[in-house]
Amino acid sequence: MGGGHTPKIVGTVWGLLVLNTLGSAGAKTIVPLPRSLIQMVTMGALVAAFALALAVNLGLRIRASAYVFLLTLLLVTSVISSAHLESGFGALFRCARLALFVGTLWLLSRWWDGDLTFVRHHIRMYFAVLGSVAMGLAVAPGAALPDLYGGRLVGALWPLTPPQIGQYAAVIIGLTVLLVLGRRTDRVSAAVVIVPSLVLLALTHTRTATLGLFLGLALAIGSLLLTSGAARRFFSWAVLCATVAAVGFASVLQAWFLRGQSKENFSSLTGRAKVWDALLAAPRTAGEKWFGMGLGDKSFGGLPIDNSWLAVYNEQGLAGVALVAAIILVLGGVALLRPPSLERACAIFLISYCAIASYTEAGLGDASPYLLHLALAASLLAAPAAAAPLMTPELRRRHIPRWARRSEVP
Repeated sequence: MGGGHTPKIVGTVWGLLVLNTLGSAGAKTIVPLPRSLIQMVTMGALVAAFALALAVNLGLRIRASAYVFLLTLLLVTSVISSAHLESGFGALFRCARLALFVGTLWLLSRWWDGDLTFVRHHIRMYFAVLGSVAMGLAVAPGAALPDLYGGRLVGALWPLTPPQIGQYAAVIIGLTVLLVLGRRTDRVSAAVVIVPSLVLLALTHTRTATLGLFLGLALAIGSLLLTSGAARRFFSWAVLCATVAAVGFASVLQAWFLRGQSKENFSSLTGRAKVWDALLAAPRTAGEKWFGMGLGDKSFGGLPIDNSWLAVYNEQGLAGVALVAAIILVLGGVALLRPPSLERACAIFLISYCAIASYTEAGLGDASPYLLHLALAASLLAAPAAAAPLMTPELRRRHIPRWARRSEVP
């Protein structure tokens, strides 16, 4: 089904999905961009992605995918929870967006063949996004490092928050490191991606992305230790460097990690715990408990929830939480059952990163970069399609009418 050459337009579709999931809320940009304009661009990108995916797959050929099937069930749950309009008509709009997102993934599943094609698309697109961040930093350092965010790096050309930039940087750093270990790219090309991305990650002071990067890479490289000498050498050097850094730069690392916060503020996860406690204590009907309040803006009482599990519980109820948990468990289980390979390691990194980030970031219940990362993991874990049998001259004469043959093979 998915074997053979992947059309170039598929990479364009993936890039449009990345653009759609950038979001419309964030820091103030150098040139003020109306939120309605940004939403028009991001939503237009999703519509274009679906249209292009449909155009290149008019036969509606898809591959069986437990991941996209579970996403489809999550979409059904979202529609049920949003139909009561407790979150307004915006909930139905978000359901339509999620439906286009899931539909596009179904159409792309035809080319999910367990290879690294989509990994390269992923790295290129997010590196382009980080390029716009670096350009904004070079053009207007004051706008890119505003006091409003405590001097943390934001998007000055496109409204991106520090956690978003940190996430994009961490994901492409991890994937590029794995490509180098698997000898699927040269070190110079990898350095061009890794070095500036590390600088941008450091400037965001994003703890979740940093922990996700290191822990995800540790698990991914650990899956290669028995089969890859390069992975063993890298792991040994990484442990040595981490030990030296922990001993020699402990105070600097602690200051970076705390970001000038008090211990009380840090222990409450920058105030997140108070929102979480209020959300869990809020009274709910049986229907709201099982199916939630409908898709919203991932906030409670006007404050961001910043936890994927609680955001899903609030918007899609316990049914949504069960489906999201099933997605993580199914992908993780399939990854563990696959034989060691670079593709498996990349999938383990992505699944681990998303699972770690879900504690302090929302996004697993709606169209988001996290669902796109997991879609990439699903494409890496897909079994290679069986190669089509060769058409011998005898089969050609038997199955293809004479009028349909371009040339008769003797």
